[in-house]
Amino acid sequence: MKFAMPQLLTLTCALAHFRLAHSYTSFVVRGRSASIHRLFSSVTESELAKDSGSNSNDNEESFSIYSREADALSKIKSPFLQTLRDRGFLHQCTGISELDAKLCEGTQAAYLGFDATADSLHVGSLLQIMILRHLQKSGHKPIVLVGGGTTKVGDPTGKDESRAMLTEEAIQKNIEGISSVFQKFLVFGDENRTDAMIVNNDDWLSELKYLQFLRDYGTHFTINRMLSFESVKQRLAREAPLSFLEFNYMILQAYDFLELYRRYNTILQLGGSDQWGNMVSGTELGRRIEGAQLFALTAPLMTTSDGKKMGKTANGAVWLNSSKLSEYDYWQFWRNTADDDVVKFLKLFTELPLEQIAELEKLQGADINKAKIVLADEATALLHGKECLPVIHETVKTMFAGSGESTESLPRVVVETTDLEKGMRLADIFVDLGLASTKKEARRLIQGGGARLGDSKKVEDESAMLTLADFGDAKEITLRAGKKRAGVVELK
Repeated sequence: MKFAMPQLLTLTCALAHFRLAHSYTSFVVRGRSASIHRLFSSVTESELAKDSGSNSNDNEESFSIYSREADALSKIKSPFLQTLRDRGFLHQCTGISELDAKLCEGTQAAYLGFDATADSLHVGSLLQIMILRHLQKSGHKPIVLVGGGTTKVGDPTGKDESRAMLTEEAIQKNIEGISSVFQKFLVFGDENRTDAMIVNNDDWLSELKYLQFLRDYGTHFTINRMLSFESVKQRLAREAPLSFLEFNYMILQAYDFLELYRRYNTILQLGGSDQWGNMVSGTELGRRIEGAQLFALTAPLMTTSDGKKMGKTANGAVWLNSSKLSEYDYWQFWRNTADDDVVKFLKLFTELPLEQIAELEKLQGADINKAKIVLADEATALLHGKECLPVIHETVKTMFAGSGESTESLPRVVVETTDLEKGMRLADIFVDLGLASTKKEARRLIQGGGARLGDSKKVEDESAMLTLADFGDAKEITLRAGKKRAGVVELK
């Protein structure tokens, strides 16, 4: 019997959904229910039955798994895993006892991947970068994988729709932008075994021959396993489009791990918990193709105490590149941390000793602000250097004291005298300074009474213009968004 392509795809998906009901086993980890789905097509029905167990033993098995995990965590000896455990980075790990033993043997290579979808990373990626930093400081080799190849495909994880296709030029520009961030946190070179390196998966993915790739690796993946991924299930449940291009992403990510093992003897992939399925796929592919023992380790997805995902605020993304967000605004982001998040963020985003953090944890009431300033100082110094802190402190002091003005660390735009002859719309300038992410947001800021020109003049008209008269004899003027954010317009 012959099928047309649409009929064949429909039949394939129907069979996949049928098999999916028989292809996983559930257990409890850290008190939460989790499902570990079968990946590879050669798993037998007897193996599935053996793994699934009987319902009567579910509670007993859940407890024993949790007990073994807790016991393994308490016996960790490698400094890297001890740091992750003690500071709250550790979420999931395959074979943690075996990985611990490997890390104790000597320097090991581990990698973490970043797709080049923007010209800067934001603070949502900082947790992963800190893990790489701890890895290197513990005597191991961090490899930063930039997804020049996978960016062309698009990761469907956590997305409601397909990403816009980027040009080769845009991807390369983005790679340059995000690569500069890693230079702030890691030591690069080729002299020491622990020197970090940046690799681009386009170097090997672009060389693959499609039919040969399918023959060599496609047989190790099943459609039912792919359909079990939460990101895919959510898309399908909403009847949102999921292109065949994106469907290939998980296979390519697994292949990346295999390629990095072959090239650099990389045994560990690091990532966020939303990537767990793809990462486990890579460990199993390495075992099947090369007989290698590979490991996957994830950190928890970072959320604030009110349940919001880290990385963005009401004013837009918290970028790690100073060209997109000033040192002052970055400091203010950490200074405005919610009380309930301060200790957690001190452990994750600074390198303060845990004993010192424990002392800061004792602060109560208004004194918690002292811990917030320590957090802001330490986090900002890691990214931008300690030399920027005195200027930031002086700016904060003068802004709140209302005397004098230090504007060196504030974002600024330079305008020509001729630009001001007819006037420039203030709402547009708020956007240019990064005090509002869009013109619509700038108009809302003005409507809400939060926009000011200088120290006291409130901007009340959405169409208000900045003119030469506003400068008087000065060469610059400050625009304020609320009480804590400001930028400078400099007259050329």
